[in-house]
Amino acid sequence: MYIIIVGAGRIGTPLIDLATGSGHEVVVIETDKVAADRIADEYDCIVINADATRMSTLDDADVDEADALISTTDRDATNVMVCLLAKKREVPAVVSVVHDPDHMDLFKEIGISTMENPSRLIAEHLFRAVVRPSIVDYMRIGEAAEVFEITIDEDAPIAGKTIREAAADGTLQGEVLIVAVERGEDEPVTPQGNTPLRPGDLLTVYSAEGATPDVTDIFGHYED
Repeated sequence: MYIIIVGAGRIGTPLIDLATGSGHEVVVIETDKVAADRIADEYDCIVINADATRMSTLDDADVDEADALISTTDRDATNVMVCLLAKKREVPAVVSVVHDPDHMDLFKEIGISTMENPSRLIAEHLFRAVVRPSIVDYMRIGEAAEVFEITIDEDAPIAGKTIREAAADGTLQGEVLIVAVERGEDEPVTPQGNTPLRPGDLLTVYSAEGATPDVTDIFGHYED
């Protein structure tokens, strides 16, 4: 892919590392000369030390040939402007970081794919690791729903039952679905009604209400 990355700061730099390391053709646009020189020295990519909110700069970056543009600056106003210009030139994939949650709707209204402030996301993950230690990993879906990974404890209400049995006796409610089971070195499997659930299994679970204590109790994690 040919990717234009706008911004070479704390968000843009790891992105540049990933994109160049994966063999993609990358052009970086950065207004700060020191940061631009640093990226040019460290990575195999083209670096343009200019203002990406100017169409002439995007033309210098061959925006019409780009498969994607990702704007990572620390100012939402700048990111909006850059993305609007990219949309005008019909770049297939336009993505931006959004720092202020109040601006999220604006980005979505103009058809820009967004990523919430990564610092906030990191903080949420760290907080979850402290207050909900049983959750191995999770992803928020909408306002409340979550997909998360959790192991089955020895004394879990669901341990030793099949999914069909757990659903029949009310252990598993309709808003909680087990979507994958990992057991030892085996590959993850998509569970069926007769799939047994054993202590130590790592489950991928969807819950419409999120990983609340009532939900994690099902898997024997009463400390959360």
